[in-house]
Amino acid sequence: MKIALLARNPNLYSHKRLVETAEKRGHEIQVIDTLRVYMNITSHRPQIRYRGESLSGFDAVIPRIGASITFYGTAVLRQFEMMSVYPLNESVAISRSRDKLRSLQLLSRKGIGLPVTGFAHGTRQAEDLIEMVGGAPVVIKLLEGTQGVGVVLGDTHNSAKSMIEAFAGLKANILVQEFIKEAGSSDIRCLVVGDKVVASMMRTGAKGDFRSNLHRGGTAAPIKITPEERSTAVRSAQILGLNVCGVDLLRSNHGPLVMEVNSSPGLEGVETATGKDVADLIIQFIEKNAKPNKTKTRGKG
Repeated sequence: MKIALLARNPNLYSHKRLVETAEKRGHEIQVIDTLRVYMNITSHRPQIRYRGESLSGFDAVIPRIGASITFYGTAVLRQFEMMSVYPLNESVAISRSRDKLRSLQLLSRKGIGLPVTGFAHGTRQAEDLIEMVGGAPVVIKLLEGTQGVGVVLGDTHNSAKSMIEAFAGLKANILVQEFIKEAGSSDIRCLVVGDKVVASMMRTGAKGDFRSNLHRGGTAAPIKITPEERSTAVRSAQILGLNVCGVDLLRSNHGPLVMEVNSSPGLEGVETATGKDVADLIIQFIEKNAKPNKTKTRGKG
């Protein structure tokens, strides 16, 4: 099988593991710098070119598209879809997951548990927004933030109000969510492949930091999840249309709550914490499912 790996940095742990595993299983895999691709988008013979040559003959594409290049990355992925190349995650599903507001709305519509969440753009009604989600403490997130950047805790009413007003001055889109006190500074990352949670870990934030991101000094340990947590993670992936993703859950007094669904989850933390060979499970999934014209949207979304 010939596989394309869309990735800007071939030296990242996740990308190296996918390449090593694909080659070990007898496949040809090419790392393609997403931003160096250019395309002929005419309808009769769509074409992808890279470093002066046409890219063709691929059976599958693994999109590892960073949040900062979502627009161009999904455009490149759509082009592969139009050429009948099987995508591990489809462009439409990635776009859904990257739009935090849209993803939460889709999950809410299907009854997935979520923290009480408000959304606003440069609002001057900070007090009403805080009360709407149950009062301080609240978590305030920039809609475009990733890896814990642009996420702050308003632990009192006055501090939350000040932060919201500061974001209002920047004319920023923000999410304001209830703070799940019983979860503390921990969350659960469930790695979903197909219709299964193949690995799960509990991430705990660095001392004094309520954010659990490993990039920000958090730690990880394997954890046994409940059937309800497993079902919530798998359903969340299916609602957004993702074959492979990381689903971040909080344990609350009223069941699991989804914080975010990540369409390009890192493999280092979860493989190290759990000892599971997630890269191998991903390549196995591609082997089983990669067939021409199997893309649901064919780049139309």
